[in-house]
Amino acid sequence: MNPETFSADTVIDAVSAVFMVVGALMSLAAAVGLLRFPDLMTRMHAATKPQVLGLFLLLFALGLQMRTWWVWPVLVVAWIFQLLTVPVSAHMVGRAGYRTKHLHPELLSSDELEVVVQQAAGTRGFTDDDGDAATPAR
Repeated sequence: MNPETFSADTVIDAVSAVFMVVGALMSLAAAVGLLRFPDLMTRMHAATKPQVLGLFLLLFALGLQMRTWWVWPVLVVAWIFQLLTVPVSAHMVGRAGYRTKHLHPELLSSDELEVVVQQAAGTRGFTDDDGDAATPAR
């Protein structure tokens, strides 16, 4: 092998190709998980975890291929936006699915939210202006 064949451009191309393939496979795994998993909670997990890592790898590969410094802040902002929005949206979808009973309780190893929901649905009175407990009108 000739040492000139391993230039910096060749190494950058190889690394970015590997990152693109792995990132695409992670995104494909997220899509397959959305189609194959049985309930909302596992589908939500499949949609969020590999998607963020796959996007990071794809953005990193894109930054390596562009070979300019100005593209990196844009790519970092795009990835940070995903890091901030994906967990929040997954939390909102999970809570909505739990409240509307779109889950399989037999698949849960523990249900920590059930205690909180039962406490909130229990005796929930309010106080009047004098500080005395009053029951809401029904």
